Amino acid sequence: MPVNPPLNRKLRMGLVGGGQGAFIGRVHATAAILDNRAVLVAGALSADPAKAKASAPDYDIPPERAYGSYQEMVEAEAKRPATERIDFVSIATPNHTHFEIAKAFAEAGFNVMCDKPMTFDLAQAEELARIVERTGIVFALTHNYTGYPLVRQAREMVLGGELGEINAIRAFYIQGWLRRRLEADNQKQASWRTDPKRSGAAGCFGDIATHAYNLGRFITGLIPEQVSCVLQTFEAGRQLDDYGTAIIRYQNGALGTVTASQISHGRENDLWIEIDGTKASLEWHQEEPNKMLVRVNGQAHRLYTRDPNAPYMTGSGKASCRLPSGHPEAFLEAFANIYTAAYEHMAARAVGQKFDASRSLYPNVADGVDGMNFITQCVASSRENGRWLPLKHPLCRV
Repeated sequence: MPVNPPLNRKLRMGLVGGGQGAFIGRVHATAAILDNRAVLVAGALSADPAKAKASAPDYDIPPERAYGSYQEMVEAEAKRPATERIDFVSIATPNHTHFEIAKAFAEAGFNVMCDKPMTFDLAQAEELARIVERTGIVFALTHNYTGYPLVRQAREMVLGGELGEINAIRAFYIQGWLRRRLEADNQKQASWRTDPKRSGAAGCFGDIATHAYNLGRFITGLIPEQVSCVLQTFEAGRQLDDYGTAIIRYQNGALGTVTASQISHGRENDLWIEIDGTKASLEWHQEEPNKMLVRVNGQAHRLYTRDPNAPYMTGSGKASCRLPSGHPEAFLEAFANIYTAAYEHMAARAVGQKFDASRSLYPNVADGVDGMNFITQCVASSRENGRWLPLKHPLCRV
């Protein structure tokens, strides 16, 4: 949490997406204001202008700032006085629209919070990275699972050497909601996620495997070297993968696996990770996020719980907690931690202070490129029957 924020006002937020019937837009709007650092003042809530304006009262957006398109929003907000215009925009729309929206706002000087994956393809991701560097805006990607207190705890423990040298990373994201072809019934969330024209080159791997991959990168800081991947589509007639496994070789010699499924009966959002080091190993599950298991041979297993007052908690672990121990903190709070970390840099930029985005705690544009490179190489490897392909991208951050 911030100690001495350099800006003595709330940041003004704009939202693109999140209209009636949407899911993630409401999550963004809730998380963004959780710590009372921002206020939602404008929105282009749907690609349908009528629906966009009709959705505005759900967010208390005044009619004059309920825009019919993101283009209208960029133009109108840029014309407002600096004391009124939005400071940042949150993009909560299908994958294929992320780039054009982020580009428009970034080039107009607005900070950007973008849902993942960052863009439709790798070329767009690389171009967006160049735009962010040129404009100097704050760009954050909502890989929200990196915001959980015990994930940040794990990161500090690993980077601090408590696990020793890292040998293996096993990351999983298992769901079951696409066991049946919901897209054939025009179910909204299924329809765009399984459509290559809107989702991109990958389905399950683009949607959720990127979270599992990013979690391993965030906690360990290991640099990927090569990937071998096999993707599968088990539901007949589906255009994109609904299951897959990737093997990753890291530069330090460690091995990693990423397994993702959207066709496993009874599984909801079962993201979990296991990390093996020479001194210890750890295990964390997103569906029970306030617990983390640490194991050392010959010793009793240690159960870490999310407790801001416990002596074993690290600095970022404590700072990411809002509640006393025993009171569950989860998805919305983790999302809010991404926003709060990005706000530090937005506030600094607003008052002309320098900030180093390359070392941000929040996922940044380099992480977005890393994720799109992961998807691209996994798809390419699978098409060649799992052939090993390079995975390290020049923009991949340490």
